[in-house]
Amino acid sequence: MAWIHTVEETDATGIVKEEYDAAIARVGRVYNIVKLFSARPKSMRAFIELYKVVMHDEESPLTRMQREMIATVVSKVNECRY
Repeated sequence: MAWIHTVEETDATGIVKEEYDAAIARVGRVYNIVKLFSARPKSMRAFIELYKVVMHDEESPLTRMQREMIATVVSKVNECRY
């Protein structure tokens, strides 16, 4: 498995800190998939915005539960530990 440097919550500044704080407010923690983007703050912000549209868009033909199930299956197939 590849090793990617990530910014820890205690070391976050700027955009990374803003996004970490928003994640904590939203779900109570910063998930590793968000931390993965911490070395590239602009990419992090874009990823989070895309995630919100994909997973939370009320106009989607899929329910939130269906989208979460698809994400779970894809993660399992990809042997993702988180």
